Amino acid sequence: MNDDTRALRAAFVGVVRQFGLLETDRTPCGQPLAVSHAHALTELLDAQPLRQGELGQRLGLTKSGTSRMVAQLERKGWINRAPDAVDGRVWSLQLTEAGERLAGRTLTASLARFDAILIAIDPERRRDVVAALELLRGAL
Repeated sequence: MNDDTRALRAAFVGVVRQFGLLETDRTPCGQPLAVSHAHALTELLDAQPLRQGELGQRLGLTKSGTSRMVAQLERKGWINRAPDAVDGRVWSLQLTEAGERLAGRTLTASLARFDAILIAIDPERRRDVVAALELLRGAL
């Protein structure tokens, strides 16, 4: 491995750890749920009803991983799933009232966390940070 590879790994691992992504029972913004559940709920808040396969694509999950997560969210009473109105072979997902409240709180807390992060970054460099993250996401 060259020095650039090691530096990228160290920086990325540092961000993951500092952000709190290794916690399994709460989100980096302090909500008492798994990060994957928070992402699913906020995606549904943004666009519902949503087909189960579309949710999996948005989250970058496999079909089986999406199915397991959806079953967990349904057991917790945060989503309802029903056969899709257009294609009954697939599931359509929608937030319950409890899921919508939790998703709203989670999104609000997430935006507050990112706002605090931006405040800590020199205003002249904020767009550079976002651009660098977009570049990294594209490379992944």
